[in-house]
Order: sequence, then structure tokens, then C-alpha cells
Amino acid sequence: MNISVPRRVTKATAVAAVAALALAGLTGTTASANPAAAAAAPDIPLANVKQHLTDLQSIATANGGNRAHGRTGYKASIDFVKAKLDAAGYTTTVQQFTSGGSTGYNLIADWPGGDPNQVLMAGSHLDSVTSGPGINDNGSGSAAVLETALAVARSGYQPTKHLRFGWWGAEELGLVGSKYYVSQLPTTERSKLSGYLNFDMIGSPNPGYFVYDDDPTIETTFKNYFAGLGVPTEIETEGDGRSDHASFKNVGVPVGGLFTGASRVKSSAQVQKWGGTATAFDRCYHSSCDTTSNINDTALDRNSDAIAHAVWTLSGGTTTPPGKVFENTADVSIPDNGAAVTSTVDVTGITGNAPSALKVDVNIVHTYRGDLVVDLVAPDGSAYSLSNRSGGSADNIVQTFTVNASSEVANGAWKLRVQDKASADTGYINSFKLTFP
Repeated sequence: MNISVPRRVTKATAVAAVAALALAGLTGTTASANPAAAAAAPDIPLANVKQHLTDLQSIATANGGNRAHGRTGYKASIDFVKAKLDAAGYTTTVQQFTSGGSTGYNLIADWPGGDPNQVLMAGSHLDSVTSGPGINDNGSGSAAVLETALAVARSGYQPTKHLRFGWWGAEELGLVGSKYYVSQLPTTERSKLSGYLNFDMIGSPNPGYFVYDDDPTIETTFKNYFAGLGVPTEIETEGDGRSDHASFKNVGVPVGGLFTGASRVKSSAQVQKWGGTATAFDRCYHSSCDTTSNINDTALDRNSDAIAHAVWTLSGGTTTPPGKVFENTADVSIPDNGAAVTSTVDVTGITGNAPSALKVDVNIVHTYRGDLVVDLVAPDGSAYSLSNRSGGSADNIVQTFTVNASSEVANGAWKLRVQDKASADTGYINSFKLTFP
């Protein structure tokens, strides 16, 4: 963010009720009594968001300790997020700009479908300051927006509005990336933006729960969500107008967002309200200690779910279940010319054997796919070949395979096994998914 100086809570029935009311207010219609009329947002897995933060930390560590504008760590961060979105089916665009003599990058991801004349956008800045890896500021917002975008893809969500997500560069230098994006949008395209949701620092270690007081509908959507959890909120004032939402607000786009606090000290009244201590919300703000240890899991979890709630509520739409899906999105490094590694999904609740057309979605990021041997391993150890050093010098294996697994009991631990059989190229398993009809 560019400014100066308990246990996991899941969505309650009350949250679903206020979601329907918020959507009714947004569209000017009466909320339907049919629960299928509007899709409820899925729970955003905290483990997935934290894995993204671990990956961003690794990028910073490998690139001089930061992910700042003009540094190699920032470009690596852009490439990391883009690869995840490309694999999920998004149309991505990398927008270049110049600031301080260095090239900067914005990443824009559009989900296919929805009304192109009504665009709901959510975003966060991806850059850090030069003094640290920027895991709370703003890996937290970036990771939660990324996982929400991935949840859209894997849920089969079909929004009424068009969904767009953005990751901004050079925010720490004065909102440079988001200002550039807005300046390049023709007036007619700006008018299509029905709202922009901003998430900058949402996992502060001594957190508060702050909501932007800009657009009333967006503000109410967030307040209602937290009210459904029994979590009190306050209006965000510490960084008001000092993050990327200002770039959109200044050209008339309705904006809103969430924040858990930066360098300001939590008051005694706020300690009584939210817990914690009467110290800075984030003592590592803009410092080298803003690492993966500088995150409050409860705040990150609640805010990640709130993002999804707002995206689903404000975009309207339905979800078409793609069958019963079992997925592992944790990254698994593939040793160069080394031993085989596996990614595991535990299948439960399926009666009898697996289908004769088991859908296997594989997402492997690798610089030379011709090095790889890829197998699906059933719970009894039987192996089904998916790719055996095919594809030559092309990179990545992002593909859906169909396997006749009808001789296998469905329930149990299924594994994607990958081995790199040659030297000089590297990669990792990005995700592995099984879909049972």
C-alpha cells in the first residue's frame, strides 16, 4: 500500500441471506425465494491463498529480497500469476508502461462470458517496496484475488456481468500502473465498468476489519458479509484514496474494498472490538520483515471469503457444477533429471468404480515438456500413461486427458506422478484435478 507513515469461520446461513438482499438492491429487483436463483460464492481455501504467498516469498528470495517495480522479482511475480490464470482459461493481457526509467507491468485477466457492457472488476497491486518481499503489502491482496479468480474457473460460474481481474505495477511509486490502465481505457470502456473492488493489505498480523466507504452498494455488500460472521467493521481511513481504487474513483467508476491496517496503532477500543494489541496493525509495514510470517491467518481467510462473496453477489449469475471435482492446487517442484514426484487427490463419496471416461486435468509448468513422463496412479498402484516424453521442445503440459478407469475402485488416493528424464530444464506441477460425472 502506498500510504504515509481464533479459529476458521465459514459462511453462515445469515451470510447467504444478506447476499440475496444485496443482489436485489444492486439490480433493482426482488430477491427470489428460489435458492438456485443466485449462485452462492464458494469458500476460498486458505491453504491455497497461503501457497500463493509462499510462492511470492520464494520469488522475492530468489530476486534480491523484493518484488519491486523495475526489479526481476516483480516481473517474475507477473509471470507466476499469469501462468496460473492462463491455465485456468482466462484471457490475459500484460500491459507495459514506463516509470522512473524502468518498464512496469500490469496484468489483466478476463473471464469469458457475461455482459460486456457491464464489467465488474477486482484488483490489487502486485509490487512490493524495495526494502522487503511485500507479503502482506501486497501479496495478501494479490493472492486472494488470484484464488478468487481461480475459484470462478473451477466452479463453473457463469456471471451475468463480465468479470475482469487486475494486478497493478508500481503502486508503491504513486499508483502508477493503475493510473496508466485507466488512462488507456477509452471513455466508452470506462463507462462499462459497473464497479472496481480493491484489496490492499488484507492479512495484517494485528488486524482490523476496515471497509471502504465509497460506493454505497459495494460498501453494504462487504458490511453485510462481515455482519453475517458476527465481525464488526469500521470505515477505512488510514489509506483512503492512497491505493489503486483512487485511479478508478477519479474517473467516476464506483469503487470499494477491504483493508486490515498498516502503520497506524490499534486503539484500545479497537483491541476490545477485534483482539490483538495496542500496537501497529502491521509492525513490518514497508520493512524487510514483511514475510510469510507477517500474516494473520484468520484475517486472510475472512477477507478472502469476503472477496469471493462480493464478486459473486455483485456480478450475479449461476453455477453449473462440472461433476464431482477433486483437485490439488499445491505446487510440487519437479527435480531436473531426478526422481518422480506426485500430487495427490483423495477421492471420497463416490459409489463403486471410477468411470470409463475419467476426466483428468493436468497443469504442469515446465520449460521442455519432452523431458516429462506423466502417469495417473490409481489407489491400488495401477498406472495409466498420460504423456511419455511427448511434445518435443514445447513448454508446459496443460491438457485434459480421458482415462478408462472403470476397473478401479473410485474412492482412495489418486496420484499424478511426474518424472523429468533429461537435464537442463525445470518446472513444477501447478495443479491436478479429477472430475467424476
